[in-house]
Amino acid sequence: MAEQPMVVVRGEAVREVPPEQAVFTVTVSARDKDRETTLARLTERSAGLRQTLDGYPDAIERRETGGVFVRPELKRGERVSAYAGSVTTTVTVTDFAVLGEMLLRLANRDQTTVAGPWWQLRPGSTAGAEVRRAAIADALSRAAEYADAVGAQVDRLVEIADEGTGGAAPRMRAMAFGMAGGAEAMELELDPQPQTVQASVVVRVAVTEPTKLG
Repeated sequence: MAEQPMVVVRGEAVREVPPEQAVFTVTVSARDKDRETTLARLTERSAGLRQTLDGYPDAIERRETGGVFVRPELKRGERVSAYAGSVTTTVTVTDFAVLGEMLLRLANRDQTTVAGPWWQLRPGSTAGAEVRRAAIADALSRAAEYADAVGAQVDRLVEIADEGTGGAAPRMRAMAFGMAGGAEAMELELDPQPQTVQASVVVRVAVTEPTKLG
């Protein structure tokens, strides 16, 4: 029995979708010649940061302390000239309506540095599943076109191979804060950055006997 003809095609799909999360980092710092004073200031500023973030329970999905840094600054040999410390917190926000306000309030705090936001999709976002389905539909459509070109029809699906999926890497929206007049006198409008989601698959289908061969 002759082997049934096969068609192997590649399907692709690319979509731009709104981001689902915004991630930023906020770092509070302290420095003084006295170690206890440095630690006390760092503790106070860290507590103030937490209090500010506590004011947005519905907007913040996740927050993590990613780094605590305390070290002596040496002048000559082992002579300590000062002590410096910092605490960095990573914040994940889902309510973009209050994001600008939150960033300004944090940036207006003493000895505080804010970086971000990085726009991204949730891990396992449905956008990935949707684009994969679209890639398969594209592959099957191409297979049907190739089969029709030789007078055949798609008979059955033999194999689907995932070539990998991917999205745009989170990118930072650069910001500069001017605190003249205080954060209360300012408004920061942010434009969420669309995320590119893409997928590619290889589909193998069996087709009926061609009727057009040349």
